[in-house]
Amino acid sequence: MTNLLLKTATRAGKIADAHHLCRAVTTRSRRLNALPVLDTDYSSHQTCPNETVGFYNFSNIRYAAPPVRFAPPEAPKKNRKSVNTGNVGRICPQASPSWGLLSSQFITRNFLGLPNNITTPFSPPGAKWSRPVPTPDPRASEDCLFLDVYVPKDILALAGNDETCGAPVLVWIYGGGYTAGEKSVYNPAGLLAASGNGTDGNVIYVALNYRLGAMGFTSGPSFQAEGGVSNLGLLDQRFALEWVQKHIHHFGGDPNRVTVFGESAGGGSIMHQITAYGGSEGPVPFQRAIPQSPGFLPLSSQLQQEEIYQTLLDLTNSTSLEDLRNLSEAEMIKANSLMVTYESPYGSFTYGPAVDGDFVPLQPGQLLAQGRFDKNVSIMVGHNSMEGPYFTAPYINSTEAIAAQVRGTYPYIPEKSLTYITETLYPAVFNGTYGYTTEYERASLLVSESVFTCNTNFLSTAFKNETYSYLFAVPPALHGFDIPYTFYTGGGTPPANLLAVSNSTVAIALQKFIISFAENGVPAAPGVVEFRMYGANATVLELNITDISEVRDTNANRRCDWWQKGLLS
Repeated sequence: MTNLLLKTATRAGKIADAHHLCRAVTTRSRRLNALPVLDTDYSSHQTCPNETVGFYNFSNIRYAAPPVRFAPPEAPKKNRKSVNTGNVGRICPQASPSWGLLSSQFITRNFLGLPNNITTPFSPPGAKWSRPVPTPDPRASEDCLFLDVYVPKDILALAGNDETCGAPVLVWIYGGGYTAGEKSVYNPAGLLAASGNGTDGNVIYVALNYRLGAMGFTSGPSFQAEGGVSNLGLLDQRFALEWVQKHIHHFGGDPNRVTVFGESAGGGSIMHQITAYGGSEGPVPFQRAIPQSPGFLPLSSQLQQEEIYQTLLDLTNSTSLEDLRNLSEAEMIKANSLMVTYESPYGSFTYGPAVDGDFVPLQPGQLLAQGRFDKNVSIMVGHNSMEGPYFTAPYINSTEAIAAQVRGTYPYIPEKSLTYITETLYPAVFNGTYGYTTEYERASLLVSESVFTCNTNFLSTAFKNETYSYLFAVPPALHGFDIPYTFYTGGGTPPANLLAVSNSTVAIALQKFIISFAENGVPAAPGVVEFRMYGANATVLELNITDISEVRDTNANRRCDWWQKGLLS
């Protein structure tokens, strides 16, 4: 295992610095100024000018036309008059809830034992429109539907060769609560270095942007009646995945070996893609999936969706969808920031996937239980042992406080369901038999299971237990702390970097699992115990700082059975 670590870390180090050099893409073995230029059927793209690394970085490829506000994505226009060098980066307009500051302060002090200078979030009185919002990122634009493609040089050299069947493809969907995130924040150098036996790697990596917040997830009966389309962020993802199917062969990729992976909202998005249209629209545009900590707040209530839409209208002095479409981009970005920052109860983000009767006919858990999904996808799913704390209010100290947080997230939850949650599923019993000994731990487990971990069990049982499931348990194993392991490049030392890798052996093993699953559908890592299927015994592979071993899935329980029914509205 040590030799494997040193070899992979060395290769990753050679290519890690190339990640942020530029953003560009290409398509056939044509060259411009000695750099590869690739032609798709609608545009040309040139790679970064860097010959010291083992891959080409084609960045900021337009996969859809500049989107019409609140309308589905459309194909980009042909543009062959110029070559895209990828030097102009874009991100979708985004925002984060104000409670995140308090949560970060609490996590830093109580779980990491480190000092911080974060103060309690400030919510001043007065008109909502006058409340302060963060200065938008200069890259933020509604015209943000772009993706990046990282191609090992050896693979690109064979692109278009009829004698090759193409390389496997990894497509990353970022998380961020469906209100934040961008395609280029993580460096894929470690994954590329960990793939295959070649010095340049044997997989292609793709990362995509999708619309967020109000621009990506506004929903509700009035909104739809006025011609608005719900779940646009999910439709953007589907459009980008279809782009991969159509164009990845230009880069040397195999459209029949596409693995989509993503964490948190990215993992939750994958669940929605697998269950899209209730499985009625044919195969999904990928063959394998790795949802990591798949998360979303089930938004089924038409009343709640309508209330959010009306709040957005009131906030902008609008009376209709047409008024919203006529807002300037700056006004729309500000409105989105205000909605997410100030209208999101603790632990929630206001926006996210919603039941719309179309792309999301029911909650994914319900669709999985009913067999309404693409059953031909191979699944490797993971979750962390401490998913809940970041989203759990630190001041919770009673059953009433727990009920208040649940009501804040699901304002139209039936009283019968709320009572069942607090008295039967998570009763005030603190002797450890339910997995908690304090009110806060009780609330944290509720959040963890209802938003994240039960989703992994839903997937495994729907696929007849023929999935691979792992538990990331390297302390503190908080939500998101597995991402540096997924994108490990050999650098960073905790605690100076809070999200640095503390166990490189686990990082290399996780990367090997991801790569081998993408290559042949079976996760495996040299020197590590066999990664067996979930099976009838609900077996998961625990990745811990002490060892990697099999344990039973704690999500195979009656609480998850209840959450899958979707009895929240």
